Amino acid sequence: MSIPLLAFELTETNRDWLIHRPLAIVSYIVVAIVLRFVLHRLIDRMTKPRERSGKPRRSFLAPLQERAERAIGDPYARERRIQRAQTIGSVFKSGVSVVVLAWVVLQTLDTLGFNVAPFIASAGIAGVALGFGAQNLVRDFISGMFMLLEDQYGVGDVVDLGDAVGTVESVGLRVTTVRDIDGTLWFCRNGEILRVGNMSQGHAVSVVDVPIAPTSNVDRACQIALRAVLDGVEREDIAPDVLEKPELLGVNSVTAGAVTLRLTVRVRAGKQWAIRRSLTRAVLEAFDQHGIESPNLAVAAPATG
Repeated sequence: MSIPLLAFELTETNRDWLIHRPLAIVSYIVVAIVLRFVLHRLIDRMTKPRERSGKPRRSFLAPLQERAERAIGDPYARERRIQRAQTIGSVFKSGVSVVVLAWVVLQTLDTLGFNVAPFIASAGIAGVALGFGAQNLVRDFISGMFMLLEDQYGVGDVVDLGDAVGTVESVGLRVTTVRDIDGTLWFCRNGEILRVGNMSQGHAVSVVDVPIAPTSNVDRACQIALRAVLDGVEREDIAPDVLEKPELLGVNSVTAGAVTLRLTVRVRAGKQWAIRRSLTRAVLEAFDQHGIESPNLAVAAPATG
């Protein structure tokens, strides 16, 4: 009778370790997996861009989408918004995974009988030390988050970040890479970017400055230049990118060797440089056809008398 009683007593003594605690740990793991799955699906739905047809979907990135309403049909703008949503969604999902994992670990340790209070205190002290030691890294990440939420720039945009001016090739939470006109790839930390000049959002203004000789008839030159620009924007390769009728501003500057005329036209963002080159060429060809002297010819002309 003593042997069965001893076995029963041993089973009763270890019941908590063999049944109750393992079941509690398994239940915590199952809850964590389900919670992580539900939160990830919720984040995916909240960061999913609105559809083209049907009732518009309100997403977590409402500020980003509202700023891009005018370009809702632009495939490039839509691709940029999708990239923003995916990046922000991945960040939130990573944060959720870390929090859920930490909760499971702490609950498991508590179930096994460990005192988790020292672990929490150590984690707090380590977090404070990490915050002091990695202030620049934290600032880069926070700046990157606000940059993504505010849609300051995206891949393919031509931007001026102060020290780097060029085309954005990649956008991250810590670093933005910009390729300048010489082909140099610049790595810009988001926390160090104090200002952003985006030349690829909304619309742009193509400014055409053409010089003429001081002895030329300014009124006639203005008429010829305006006519050349009006004809130029009607070309098939330019017309789709022109948003408004060209405007003649008149004489922009006067020097001893030249009088500069300025014309402007509002165009699609990113097209201002190509259109400016094309219209400048058209104006110079019109000047040549109508005998409007350029400053160089006026200076090179031999003196008479």
